[in-house]
Amino acid sequence: MPLSDRDLTLLRFESRWSGTATPGAKEEAVRTELGLTPARYYQLLGRVIDAPDAAAHDAMLVHRLRRLRDARERERADRAAGPAVHTVHTGTGR
Repeated sequence: MPLSDRDLTLLRFESRWSGTATPGAKEEAVRTELGLTPARYYQLLGRVIDAPDAAAHDAMLVHRLRRLRDARERERADRAAGPAVHTVHTGTGR
């Protein structure tokens, strides 16, 4: 399914803002320029970057956003799992 005008707008916006501004400034721009709450913006952006046509449109941006999302998901999963329990193997075979 081809990207919609809104999808393209989100990708262009993210390309322009990604990594270049403080979170507060970007959130304000999301509200004023796109008319969205930051939470809704990130929900929509997450869906867009999963679309095959998104990578065809801007592969570097989409792959970077996917990597960042995956890293955040791993961090959340690690925190939810709690501290790791390590066992010490003494090598005695008993």
